[in-house]
Amino acid sequence: MTMEDRKAYKTVVLSDIHLGSKFSKVVEAGNFLSSVDCERLILNGDTIDGWQLQKNDNTFWGADQSRFFRIIMKMVERHGTEVNFLRGNHDDFLDKIIPMAMGKLNILKDMILESGGKKFFVTHGDVFDSITSNMKWVAKLGDVMYNFLLMINVMYNRIQSWRGKPYYSFSQAIKNKVKKAVSNASDFDQMLTDMARAKGCQGVICGHIHRPEDRVIDGIRYLNSGDWVETMSALVEEYDGSWKILYYKDLNMSEAI
Repeated sequence: MTMEDRKAYKTVVLSDIHLGSKFSKVVEAGNFLSSVDCERLILNGDTIDGWQLQKNDNTFWGADQSRFFRIIMKMVERHGTEVNFLRGNHDDFLDKIIPMAMGKLNILKDMILESGGKKFFVTHGDVFDSITSNMKWVAKLGDVMYNFLLMINVMYNRIQSWRGKPYYSFSQAIKNKVKKAVSNASDFDQMLTDMARAKGCQGVICGHIHRPEDRVIDGIRYLNSGDWVETMSALVEEYDGSWKILYYKDLNMSEAI
């Protein structure tokens, strides 16, 4: 990828990369970041999967994970990118040091972002998920089951590939059904937009549920950046203040370095 091919954005938002998890698409996340320039990078929670690292004794932390952070440091050094590292439920170990500022790096719980003449409340979103915040043991059990389903995905889609069939995600389908089933209890989206309104914002940017979205809820714009376990998606802000969701599969990353 040449310098002429690089896209420049005002803001790039990634969430739920889950570094340290066996199923993290850390190479693809690094390729994506190495292909763009931006004034502001927001890593919106669950960037590092502390739960998995704790269980696996750092088994899934190596050169690819180190490369990911080197790419971010190059963005800071070469382009003066401001990096905002927000806390999620899987990297809740950050609670011990929040808030912290080191040059262009800020470690925060959440933040307010001004974009296109509007204000956006930026948060991972787990505190608005009643299961994650009130019943952590259930959330951790769900995490175990989710990783088990990801293992089934790998085996099933290997067979599908041999048969010339398209990819199908058991884990995403089941996760979406579970989220829908508990939505009336947790009201995740509604609580996020209500909080944004209470903070005088016209929009909210979140992650957590691994489902990229861009819609309006009761007059508040709801943006979810998705994840880098399955969907491999990001939110980007153009210089005119407009936002869109990018999917890795739709980009030409074959020569990204």
